[in-house]
Amino acid sequence: MWTELLPSSSCPLVHGVHHGRLTSRTAADTMSPLSARPLLLLLVCLSLPLYAVEKFPSCVQGPAGGPGREGNPGTNGIPGTPGIPGRDGLKGEKGECVNEIFEEPWRPNYKQCAWSSLNYGIDLGKIADCTFTKLRSDSSLRVLFSGSLRLKCKNACCQRWYFTFNGAECTGPLPVESIIYLDQGSPELNSTINIHRTSSVEGLCDGVKAGLVDVAVWVGTCSDYPRGDASTGWNSVSRIIVEELPK
Repeated sequence: MWTELLPSSSCPLVHGVHHGRLTSRTAADTMSPLSARPLLLLLVCLSLPLYAVEKFPSCVQGPAGGPGREGNPGTNGIPGTPGIPGRDGLKGEKGECVNEIFEEPWRPNYKQCAWSSLNYGIDLGKIADCTFTKLRSDSSLRVLFSGSLRLKCKNACCQRWYFTFNGAECTGPLPVESIIYLDQGSPELNSTINIHRTSSVEGLCDGVKAGLVDVAVWVGTCSDYPRGDASTGWNSVSRIIVEELPK
C-alpha cells in the first residue's frame, strides 16, 4: 500500500543503497555532514510505512450489535404561552318564551246517585238531583240518567227530559236531553195507550267551573207541541251517574 503512495522516486537515495551498503562512496564521504543527509532521508522513508500501519490499521467490520434499551422518559417541557382570545360569535335568533306546566296525573272522579222507585208523575219540574264535586275547570262532565219513562195522551203530545248544572242547561256545546213524542191516536187503536220503558238521557258538558255542582234531571215540554201525561221512575231503579273527564 505504501509503495504506491511513496514510490521509490520519492526517496532518491534508495538507488544508492545496495544490500545495505552505499555504492561509489568513500569512507570520508560517508562521514561528512553532507554525506549523512542521504542516510537520514533513507531512514525516514523506511520508517514511514511502519508509522502508517500503526496510525491507520486495516480492520474488518464486525456484525451489528443488538438494539439498545429504551431510554428514560424525558421531563416535561416549559408550558406554552396562553393563546389569543377568540372573537365573539354571531348573534343568535330570539327564542320563544315557553312556560312549562307540571300537572298532577289524572285521577278518576265520578259519582252515582240511585233510587229504588221514584214513581214521579209530574209533567213539569225537577225530578231528581245529585251533588258532585268537580276538581278542575278545564275538564268535561259526563252525565247519565237511566230510568223508566212514560208519556200518555189522547192527542199528539211531546215531553222532554234534560239535565241542568247549577240550575242552568248545558251550553258547551249543547243541552243534554231526550224526548218522547206520541202521535194522535184513534178510537179503534185506543189512543190512551200506557207504556213504561227504561230509557236514558246521556251526554258531555264543557265549561262547568270547578267546585260543587248540582246536577239535576228535569221534565218539560217540547217546543210547539202540547204537553202530555208524563211519568218517571215507575216501579224500577233510577240512577244519575256523573264523571269528570279530561278534555
